[in-house]
Amino acid sequence: MPTTDGYEFLQVQPVAGSLGAEVSGVDLGDLADQQFEEIHRAFLAHQVIFFRDQQLDEVAYISFARRWGDIMLYPYMQGLPDHPEILQVLKEPEDTYAFGSQWHTDSSFITVPPKATMLYALELPPAGGDTAYASMYHAYDALSDGMKRILADLRVLNIGDQRVPRFDELKGMKQQDPGEVQTRAYHPLIRTHPDTGRKALNVGAHSIEIEGLTKEESSPLLEYLYMHGTRQEFTCRFRWQEGTLGIWDNRCVQHYAIDDYQGHRRRMHRITIAGEEAPF
Repeated sequence: MPTTDGYEFLQVQPVAGSLGAEVSGVDLGDLADQQFEEIHRAFLAHQVIFFRDQQLDEVAYISFARRWGDIMLYPYMQGLPDHPEILQVLKEPEDTYAFGSQWHTDSSFITVPPKATMLYALELPPAGGDTAYASMYHAYDALSDGMKRILADLRVLNIGDQRVPRFDELKGMKQQDPGEVQTRAYHPLIRTHPDTGRKALNVGAHSIEIEGLTKEESSPLLEYLYMHGTRQEFTCRFRWQEGTLGIWDNRCVQHYAIDDYQGHRRRMHRITIAGEEAPF
C-alpha cells in the first residue's frame, strides 16, 4: 500500500529497494506549492518518481517542468514545432532502433549536464517498452575502498552522438546540427550530488576515455564500471501506462529504454531540466 510516512499531501510507494517510487494523490496540472515541495523531497529520496493517470497538454506539461528549473533543448534532435521545449520520442512500427536503448545519463557530453529528465507516456505498445533505471549512489557505495581511492580524482571524457546513422532509422524524429552546443566534456568519474551530498558513480554510454590514460588503458576500467553500475540490485524496471509521467535525477541515475516491441508504436514526450552546476 502507498505510504504517507513523512508526507502530508501525497502518497509514495517504492517500486524497488534501490530506487524508484510511484507518487499518487496529486494532479500535476493543478499543483499547490506544498505538494511540489513534497514531490521534490520524494524525488531526492527515490531518485526517479512516477505519476499515473495524468492529463497534461503541452502547455501544462511545460508549466510543470519549469517548476524544476530552466528547460534544456536536446542538441541533436528537433523538438515539437509549436513547443520546441518538448522532444517527441517516437518509434514507429517499421523503425528498427529505439531512441535511448543503452545505459546512459542524458547529455553528459555538455559542460553542465542536465539536472533531470521527464518522460510523459502518450502511446504505448500492447506489451514492452519499459524503461530500466540504475542508482549510481548504490553503484558507488558498493565499490571497494581501494577502488574508490583509485577513482576519486579521475575524470572521464564524454562525447555527444554527433550525427548517428541509427538515428536516421527513426522516421518520426528529425535530427539537427547541434551548432555551437558543447558536445565534448570531461567530468569526474565520482561526482558529489549538489542537493544530497552523496557520492555517485558518473559513467555511461557517452563516457569513452579516462583523462591522462590511453584508450587501451581506459577500456578495461570503464568496461568494469559499466557492468558494475548496472548490476541488478541497483536497478528498477518501470512499466508505463498512457498518462504516466516519470522524472529522474540525471545526477545520480542511469536509464535504458528497453527495445522489445518491434512492429508497434511508442510515443513519449520528453522535457529535460538544465543543470545548475558542473559535476564536482
